[in-house]
Amino acid sequence: MKRMTAFFVMITLIMGLLYGCGDQKAEEKIDSVVLKIGVSTGEADPRNIAAKEFADEIAEKTGGKITAVVYPSGQLGGDAALIDALATDSKKVDIVITDASNFATYEPKMGISALPFLFDDFDVAWDFMDSDVEAEAEELLIKNNMRVLAHYCNGFRCVTNSVKPIESPEDMEGLVIRTPENPIIMATMTSLGANPQPLSFSELYPALRQGTYDAQENPVPVIYNNKLYEVQDFLSITNHIYSGMCFTISESMWQKLSAEQQEIIRQAAISSAESDRDNNRKQTHELIDALKEEGMKINEPDLAPFAEATKQVLDDNADAYGDLYDKMEAWRKEH
Repeated sequence: MKRMTAFFVMITLIMGLLYGCGDQKAEEKIDSVVLKIGVSTGEADPRNIAAKEFADEIAEKTGGKITAVVYPSGQLGGDAALIDALATDSKKVDIVITDASNFATYEPKMGISALPFLFDDFDVAWDFMDSDVEAEAEELLIKNNMRVLAHYCNGFRCVTNSVKPIESPEDMEGLVIRTPENPIIMATMTSLGANPQPLSFSELYPALRQGTYDAQENPVPVIYNNKLYEVQDFLSITNHIYSGMCFTISESMWQKLSAEQQEIIRQAAISSAESDRDNNRKQTHELIDALKEEGMKINEPDLAPFAEATKQVLDDNADAYGDLYDKMEAWRKEH
């Protein structure tokens, strides 16, 4: 009986220690931290400006206990490398702000917002990015250590090149065009007859200057703020893909934050995203004239033939997205 009693006492002590350790681990939260934010584009880009606003807000609301440092111009790596750093929990970066479809290398359904010619204007595109359809795709990223908190805007992607104006899909034939390492964008360029070759954004300017690439595609603010007009002669307003951006934090870092800290960071991300959207729309309209002043030749082609030529991209991806594709189509019909 004494042995039996001693046995139960010992088991009770062990279980108490185990549960105690488990509770302690579950409650282990950080008191202070400096968050590293990785961005591939230059400091003048709207996402960098908004990210600094985010940093200011969280520093103020946490009394300086949680701060953030923005690393622009690919200092921590290009978009693909930044996403890999989050997925592998390398601690190299804590927050990444990049195109939603760039995450498709880890979760294919993240490419759904970047299918060609889905949206006609900013407001509809923003509504979709904030919709339950997009949220369903983003939920699948958590298993890859990535949690989306807000949606920045990168604008509508347009083609620049150093050969000729792009008036029709036939003018795209054979162009060696730089794209991000993004399956949807690459498929779209292929459907238009171009030859897409992925390259880190930080390497784009010198590659265009050296003539390694004929062309590239990016939104107007990216083209202007990164001085691509210095190495490209023609801008065609193709608006072939809307580039919605995900403000994405490492899930492992997120779980170290208290509920109060999480709410401060979430609200600051949303607030900075609203600022980024306003700035991006403003720059998109204003910088067309600025690009003209810099000597770019700008044309606005009829987009119907481009949309027709890229329909196959939607068809080819419908099965991969499954019922999410049907939900996206239903959403578009309502909006």
